[in-house]
Amino acid sequence: MDAKEKRQLKWTLALGIALMPPIWAVLSGAVGITTGAVALICAGVYVANGNKTSDAVKISIGFLLGDLWAMIAVFIMEKLQWNPNVELYLTLFVMGGLAVLIGETLPQIIFTPSWLCGWAIGLTILGPLSVKDFGTLPGQIAVAMLAGVFYVGVGVDAFQKWLLKLLNKRG
Repeated sequence: MDAKEKRQLKWTLALGIALMPPIWAVLSGAVGITTGAVALICAGVYVANGNKTSDAVKISIGFLLGDLWAMIAVFIMEKLQWNPNVELYLTLFVMGGLAVLIGETLPQIIFTPSWLCGWAIGLTILGPLSVKDFGTLPGQIAVAMLAGVFYVGVGVDAFQKWLLKLLNKRG
């Protein structure tokens, strides 16, 4: 790759990142999604996997399982009446191990890193709450996760490719 191609990649990516995620930030807040920033985390995982659109669905499935896993973990820890540190350790131990075993048994369907990342996201947001106080947060998290993969991740990649094609037609 020559210097001109590197420069084009850098500037088209910068434009895509400068343009598209802020639109999501404004729109998500306008429709009542308070977890809009989750999309940026999820887009980062998508990009770290190499912008593979062929993996977008399994990455999304992993994130959604992580969201579900967080709800289950909070429910379990809420029901247990042990030392909170023991509850946390045992819940993370069992559920983390299960997530890896399931995800790595079904790698064609589930991207295990997104499951674990989604679980961490969910626990960060839902962990301080009681299950009865979740409200619409799990759904908001799920929508933001999907927006991160498909709108920010796939969308910015497609926008950049379109711009590069346009630039290379012109000269």
